[in-house]
Amino acid sequence: MCRSGLSCCRAALDDEAARARLRCAMTHRFLACVAAHIALALLCGCRSAPRHAGPSDPNPRMSTDVVTFQPRSITLNAVEHKYALYVPTFLAKAQPAPMIVFLNGRGECGTDGVKQTTQGLGNAIRADPGAWPFVCVFPQKPDFDSTWLDHEALVLGVIEKTRGEQNIDPDRIYLTGLSQGGRGTWAIGTRHPDLFAALAPICGFGPDEQLGTSLKGLPIWAFHGEADRVVPAAESQRLAKAASERGADVKLTLYLGVDHNSWDKAYREESLSTWLLEHRRRP
Repeated sequence: MCRSGLSCCRAALDDEAARARLRCAMTHRFLACVAAHIALALLCGCRSAPRHAGPSDPNPRMSTDVVTFQPRSITLNAVEHKYALYVPTFLAKAQPAPMIVFLNGRGECGTDGVKQTTQGLGNAIRADPGAWPFVCVFPQKPDFDSTWLDHEALVLGVIEKTRGEQNIDPDRIYLTGLSQGGRGTWAIGTRHPDLFAALAPICGFGPDEQLGTSLKGLPIWAFHGEADRVVPAAESQRLAKAASERGADVKLTLYLGVDHNSWDKAYREESLSTWLLEHRRRP
């Protein structure tokens, strides 16, 4: 074979090798693209429904839905009190919904009707609305110096008004709050065991005398930071013991090394909302 013929053969072989390498590279790129699309589809599928979606929630929405706290007001003794209402979009409107009443702490007192949604339960709902399949109401304690027990009529009035406006299950109304609102949860909740299905006071305090006297079977899950420098954990320990002695079914969670803001951990307890839903008002 002539030298020019050998050169032509080598060129042809080189071209074929290049085409093979190109086909291989294109195949790898195609497979990588397919794998990326599959991974994205799986990720979207995993986040498509709220945690508590089920038979009672036939139209669950993505947990990334915009959370809206609706402004509301109630007039008591010629004084207007603003509060906030949250209604999940994924709740089935034809079915009676459970309701949570949240009592704010000292830092969120006021009359704007908004600040009380910025700590505790409100932030937990914003972070993961699918975890909270409840109608939620947020009355606001107007001043620092009073107690929630001084505003018991406001709490009860907001509950009654919301029951008149929304389709609420009367056997699944729950009370919770933090700090001053934790104290209010102990005081108001235990005085109305015939109204509330369960209580969840967080870093609460106050005298034993604030508790109701007949608490047989009332479920209470209390939370406190073990390192709380504002309200010592001993307050929740003492109140839990006193309520238990009066017949309540009490459990207490202490967070080691956590200061006063134990509500950040408590309202992100995956089992808290599930625990609430497990309880109905006692006959």
